[in-house]
Amino acid sequence: MKCNLCPRNCNVDRNEKNGVCRTDGIMVSRVARHEWEEPCVSGTKGSGTVFFSGCNLHCRFCQNYDVSVYPHGIELSAARLADIFLYVQDMGVANINLVTPTHCSNEIAEALERVKSRLAIPVVYNTGSYEKAESLRALDGLVDVYLPDLKFCNADVSTLLANAPDYFDVATTAIKEMRRQQPRDEFDDEGYITRGMIVRHLVLPSFLDDTKLVLDWLADYDKDTYVSLMSQYFAARTDSKVPALNRRLFRHEYKSACEYFFNVGLHNGFFQELTSATRDYLPEFNDEQLRILLQQIPKVFNN
Repeated sequence: MKCNLCPRNCNVDRNEKNGVCRTDGIMVSRVARHEWEEPCVSGTKGSGTVFFSGCNLHCRFCQNYDVSVYPHGIELSAARLADIFLYVQDMGVANINLVTPTHCSNEIAEALERVKSRLAIPVVYNTGSYEKAESLRALDGLVDVYLPDLKFCNADVSTLLANAPDYFDVATTAIKEMRRQQPRDEFDDEGYITRGMIVRHLVLPSFLDDTKLVLDWLADYDKDTYVSLMSQYFAARTDSKVPALNRRLFRHEYKSACEYFFNVGLHNGFFQELTSATRDYLPEFNDEQLRILLQQIPKVFNN
């Protein structure tokens, strides 16, 4: 079957060749507790992350490019992915956090269909938002918390940084579908989010004007939206085409973004210290360690 799952519409048979995402199915690169998400996502329990290799965006500033642009990891069936979800739940984490899932959302839906009735913790869908609304509808009732990015507003910026001139229209349509599925933000007695949506935006050096346009849209859409305004960018690699990406964010840039957040009427926010812009917070992607871990995870579901 030819793949047109995401807005790239590659129309390729992924059994024969790869499209933009550079994968032909489920490839997992990391399964681990992650402690550095928003407080209501990771808290003290940690978030049970499952990282998927490959990506349909390939942002020039990606800090996980080791697995997004050059995919590696372990290829799995939907049944084996369901086994992993049960294992993650048994870790005692706050949620199951699916990171960069867009290009295999159909297989993820299949895995969740198998396991959802056995899950007592929320499923978090952690996405760059370059998603088709119709693909997201397959996840309706399976995902509890949406954690979408709204990366860009201006088409010239999204073209330059992700070769996606239609990003804003696609992403905002996707975010509206996520909100339709989860219309209310709910938190448990410990402060962990159990249902709803948090929109993330990474403030980039020299692109403050675009950040303000993103915040304008979010405020116009719903001033009650939870927004995570991130300052964690650092240059994971040297970019000769966009030299502005070769430095960290200036303090005054992030301060201006935070002030603008409140000026447009947004009030549910998460903010970061500039000290978060370091490699120390990046996850490690080690195929051999992952292979050993998978050997220890019981097989519950049949292919």
